[in-house]
Amino acid sequence: MYLCIDLKSFFASVEAVERGLDPMTENLIVADSRRGEGAICLAITPAMKKLGIKNRCRVFEIPKDVDYVVAIPRMKLYMEYSAKIYSIYLKYVSPEDIHVYSIDECFIDITNYLKIYSLTAKEFAKMLISAVFNETGISATCGIGTNLFLAKVALDVSAKNVPDKMGFLDETEFKRTIWHHRPITDIWNIGRGIANRLAEMGIYDLYGVAHASEERLYKEFGINAELLIDHAKGIEPCTISDIHAYSSKSTSLSNVQIVFEDYSTDDAFLIIKEMLDVLTLELIDKHLVTNCIALSIGYSDKLIPSSSGMMTLGEYTNSYKKLLGYFKDYFYKIVNKKAMIRKINLGLNNLVSEDHVVLDLFTDVVAEKRERAVRETIVNIKKKYGKNSILKAMDFQEKATARQRNTMIGGHNGGEDE
Repeated sequence: MYLCIDLKSFFASVEAVERGLDPMTENLIVADSRRGEGAICLAITPAMKKLGIKNRCRVFEIPKDVDYVVAIPRMKLYMEYSAKIYSIYLKYVSPEDIHVYSIDECFIDITNYLKIYSLTAKEFAKMLISAVFNETGISATCGIGTNLFLAKVALDVSAKNVPDKMGFLDETEFKRTIWHHRPITDIWNIGRGIANRLAEMGIYDLYGVAHASEERLYKEFGINAELLIDHAKGIEPCTISDIHAYSSKSTSLSNVQIVFEDYSTDDAFLIIKEMLDVLTLELIDKHLVTNCIALSIGYSDKLIPSSSGMMTLGEYTNSYKKLLGYFKDYFYKIVNKKAMIRKINLGLNNLVSEDHVVLDLFTDVVAEKRERAVRETIVNIKKKYGKNSILKAMDFQEKATARQRNTMIGGHNGGEDE
């Protein structure tokens, strides 16, 4: 038996609680108003949702006759609340039975605790949710299921239709209430892309998937059809212990940035240099090297397709100078120089231990050791004194973003300046 607990309008609820307001009755949005009316609302209180205002809307989309409080995002504060709530769960269950899915959502395997506490699954869920509310003022909804998938669907779909906001699904109840549910995109892991491909096959709900030709599904979705078929039948063999035991066969590092104005090709390359600086410092800190780079460029004109691809290098390295040379050549090779840029995604793939590095006769060993020593020193300074404690001259150029991003968490204001 599993729980999937979601903290209601988490960011907005935290800001309301911090102000002594009731998020269920007060109108509040979390948005960086310094970015103007076009700023996205990261969260709105349940009170505003009742007015028909959509979450993740832009500020200008909120009706002018609605009065509300604006809270600038404080990601550090939300992480502190999330950690506190996690510690509350640990008073009742072991960390081995918890999987943190996101900052405001988690799965808990309660199978072995029901007999210990002499409670039903719903009673156990209520105990946890009440403990969280009493200690933090944050409300939660919950899905209860006989596997991870059913618990998630119970949260996303079933909990919305019951007064106590606690949904329950086993395989029988799943077939009765979810099989014919539409739109199918309400179901976990089914996005618009999959839904459109299913629609082309004349399938619009999970009942259709469960009764479709498996051969046809495999032909359309490949190996991913296995997950789709299992979920359509309410089956999920993966457990929390499986998740904890999982180890990725391949490793990579990536950095993505969306800029808030149009960038020319040369200005965008400045951002690439800053992003690569961050990634290579992480390589140094983790004693890793790469032999494959990836780059994706998105444009402000949505009609222009993104430029993207990967390039395998002829060596393993974590040298900023070497990787910058590779990225420069590749960037100017694939970029649309006539288009303005809004999104940049860098990736370093095939990461292995730096013990795999093989020097050749053309390698300047002295220069490489010197660069390595400098980079290690930079890593140590930043760890001790903060990301902005040591900067490069490029970080002070007009179009640079590193200094500002170093104060953010997850691309949003961390709250240190509040």
